[in-house]
Amino acid sequence: MRRVPRWALLSSGCAPVVLTGGWVVAGRLEGGSYDPATQTISVLAADGAAGAWVMTAALVALGLCHLVTAWALRPAALPGRVALGCGGVAALVVALFPAPSSGGSLQHGSVAAVGFALLAVWPVLAFDPDGRAPWGLRRVPCFAATAVMGAGAVWFLIEIQGHGAIGAAERFVTFVQSVWPFMVVASCVRHKRPAESRL
Repeated sequence: MRRVPRWALLSSGCAPVVLTGGWVVAGRLEGGSYDPATQTISVLAADGAAGAWVMTAALVALGLCHLVTAWALRPAALPGRVALGCGGVAALVVALFPAPSSGGSLQHGSVAAVGFALLAVWPVLAFDPDGRAPWGLRRVPCFAATAVMGAGAVWFLIEIQGHGAIGAAERFVTFVQSVWPFMVVASCVRHKRPAESRL
């Protein structure tokens, strides 16, 4: 089995840090008018937002983290690596096409939806049927991760219809999606191949 370089812990570990750090700092710059429970992350990066530059930089960093991690995650099945990398590209494109200050944007919404979908399915596409694979690439954890992300996406869609806690739902989904690559990389770095375990 091909090894994952240790520096992938940095690229994957930085993803949730830059994402959450971005929405916290941008939210503070936006002030009391912004409600993180009922407003989306896109509002923070929208044209004219006080912290738009912070949230945009966080999205760019997130996309780069996913791209680098996908490249380094060699034990994962190729379709999963491609989906993770394309999810990173989607984050970069979302940063390039921010939501308008008022109303919606078909471009922004479409790219965000594609990114959500890619990052939700990549664990299933990456799993290794070999029972000796690292924990993060085994069937049950991979399918469970996709199920949790899918449930979060359903929650998000429900909140869109009801105009409720859309911000909380979006943060749940995006945080899980940003943490899972780190968990997979960590499991691969810690994994000992059968030959190594006998030494």
